[in-house]
Amino acid sequence: MRTIAIVKRVLREMVRDKRTLALMFLAPLLILTLMYFLFQNNATNVAPIGVSRVDSQLVTALKNSHTQIKSYDAQATARTQIRRDNLAAFIHQQDGRLTVTYQNSQPSDTALVRQALQGARTKLKVQALVAATKTQRRALQRQTKALKTLLQQRPQAGQTVRTPAKSVAATAPTYTVTSHYLYGSADSTFFDTFLPILLGFFVFFFVFLISGISLLNERTTGTLTRLLATPIRRGEIIAGYLVGYGLFAIVQTVLTVAFALTVFKVHMLGSVAVILLINFLLAMVALSLGIFISTFANSEFQMMQFIPLLIVPQIFFSGLIAVDQMPTWLQGLAHIFPLYYGGQALMDVATRGVGLGAVAGDLWILVLFAVVFTVLNVVGLKRYRRV
Repeated sequence: MRTIAIVKRVLREMVRDKRTLALMFLAPLLILTLMYFLFQNNATNVAPIGVSRVDSQLVTALKNSHTQIKSYDAQATARTQIRRDNLAAFIHQQDGRLTVTYQNSQPSDTALVRQALQGARTKLKVQALVAATKTQRRALQRQTKALKTLLQQRPQAGQTVRTPAKSVAATAPTYTVTSHYLYGSADSTFFDTFLPILLGFFVFFFVFLISGISLLNERTTGTLTRLLATPIRRGEIIAGYLVGYGLFAIVQTVLTVAFALTVFKVHMLGSVAVILLINFLLAMVALSLGIFISTFANSEFQMMQFIPLLIVPQIFFSGLIAVDQMPTWLQGLAHIFPLYYGGQALMDVATRGVGLGAVAGDLWILVLFAVVFTVLNVVGLKRYRRV
């Protein structure tokens, strides 16, 4: 009976908590719907390939529905062109030697280039074999015809009989391939490639969670109410929380990045200082967002339930899935999430080696997110001030 009484009490509390019920039942449906549209996309992934001094027949063989060929002059360098035009690979030919430089920031694009190059070489060999077979068949037909003529018309004494000239069989060009990788190596795994994005995500997630729950405890225990009863301004309260939690966010960011660089031996083409700056801005956005969302939660349980709505979708739009391959309306939706800009900036710096100026636009948008959430926090505190 006592167990039944506890069950009834839990049921009554859950039924009265409409917000918890809504988050519990609707959040999974929203996430499943989002995943449905994400993974139902049938767009063809296209890898841009730069070529320099490559045989025209090989270039023709490289073309397919998954590749886009761009030609460059002999002076073009792989590293410069890959970074400038965001190429998946750059192929340079000198005599029979092919030097292939992969960007390797997207494993799928690297695989497409490898398959296209292997398929092109096989295609040329098959074409040469078919051409040689046709040539040999024509030569055999001519010899057969000449033999018949000899049998029908015996040559007179002293008459010379001419035999058909031997045909030269077509041979496929032989290429020696040397591979280089701008980011990572041939043994790079999915984890190695997307670790810069994962760094930003984990910094964002844990700062959001800790800051939100911490301020929620301040409010539920009455600390925030007593603080608001003093002459202190709301802006000063929010600034104090941001600076206080921000110091721990800085430590967490430095520790996370340093751990990844030293333990996992992550290959960073760009500046580590810029990587730290991007992660710090993500932490500040997460901090201001966590504080703001905590004003809508009445318990830690409700705070946790905001994660499927606010954090999980950002994983999909952070760059782990190619945003440019998504449906158009999902590409537009991606722009409202901070991790879209943070993940894009992290990948550009870590895998393409761009500088601070190239990602300045993404960083200013992160700053704008932090400012907007901070202003909303100041306004939101007004509902708790009773004096």
